[in-house]
Amino acid sequence: MASSNPSSVNIKAGLLVFAAVIAAGTLIYTQSIVHRLIQREANIAHLYARSLQYLASDQSSPQDYSFIFDDVLSSIDFPMILTDSHNQPYQPYDRNIRNIDLDTTKTLRQQHDYLMRLIKKMDEQYPPIKVSVNTVVLNYVHYGESDLVTQLRYVPYVEFAVAALFILISYFAFSYLKRSEQSNIWVGMSRETAHQLGTPLSSLMGWTELLKSDMDNSRKSEILSDIEQDLNRLSKVTMRFSRIGSLPELRKVHVAEIIDNVFAYFGKRIPQTGKKVSLVLTGDRSPCVRLNPELFEWVLENLIKNSLDAIEDKEGSITIHISKEDRFVNIDVSDTGKGINMKFRRDVFRPGYSTKKRGWGLGLSLAKRIVESYHGGEIFLKDSKTGKGSTFRIKLRSVDCNPEA
Repeated sequence: MASSNPSSVNIKAGLLVFAAVIAAGTLIYTQSIVHRLIQREANIAHLYARSLQYLASDQSSPQDYSFIFDDVLSSIDFPMILTDSHNQPYQPYDRNIRNIDLDTTKTLRQQHDYLMRLIKKMDEQYPPIKVSVNTVVLNYVHYGESDLVTQLRYVPYVEFAVAALFILISYFAFSYLKRSEQSNIWVGMSRETAHQLGTPLSSLMGWTELLKSDMDNSRKSEILSDIEQDLNRLSKVTMRFSRIGSLPELRKVHVAEIIDNVFAYFGKRIPQTGKKVSLVLTGDRSPCVRLNPELFEWVLENLIKNSLDAIEDKEGSITIHISKEDRFVNIDVSDTGKGINMKFRRDVFRPGYSTKKRGWGLGLSLAKRIVESYHGGEIFLKDSKTGKGSTFRIKLRSVDCNPEA
């Protein structure tokens, strides 16, 4: 069974750790707010109890302190019940409760029972506050959580649920995209294999039929030479596919020599397409790079094939320009085709992406993998204008052309 891509596993693990850190931070921060609000409500409840205690111990007229209750009561936004020394609610009930919906259509007994149940529930959350004068208990203040505190308690769980749903959806979307990409790669590889093998095999079958017919020895020698070229092509295709997935051997070569070989291959096949397309090599022929010739030829062939498909007119040109920039060699492949919208400059290298009805969108993806993963270089769409053509740039590190010791 194939092992998972380490980078993919690391990304998933990193996302999970990041989500866990955010969730933990959110929980801690929310709970901190909840604790501060609870403390605030407890302080208000104690202030109310102390106000009652102060009034009970002072002989002045109660109306002199009415402003205290106005300020204190206005700040109470949580449920509170005032009871007597026996923990029984005062009547009338509606005047001795705060932020509690009491059904006044019920009987007094039913209202009493309802308040007693609330008192029991409140006391389980927070201990009641005694109002006493000279050790004599006069009242108890019972209070509970406000709606805001209750809602804040559930905020982390709601956030966790939303985050979990988001991660789950993202995971399935990511998995689907990976499976779709892998499927495109496998389909593309199989079709690319058939395409690569199809041309030389068709030629060999044709040469075989010609050899069966009567012809002079000079013609047979020419055919045998063509057969040898096709067999070499088959060997090269086999070598290319065998190099995928393994570390290829790199050697120092002149870039221009590789381009000349590719041009020679296409020079015989372009006339068969019914187009008159010229292949031009310009720039500096001297730079050397370290690469695998078989794989790099494959890159250039894919770029040239795309350029040929992009040239919709009967005539056109494909130009490869070599230039040296600091420690790098730039190889620009330009055509006079229909061009590519620059907003798709990243998508063109994605497996499965293709603007051709008969394409399968693997050529540029393979080229990118060969250039970047195997040769440590860079390939990108440098420039493109609709109706005027495109230019792809390959950037490789330059090396000294002197023979190695």
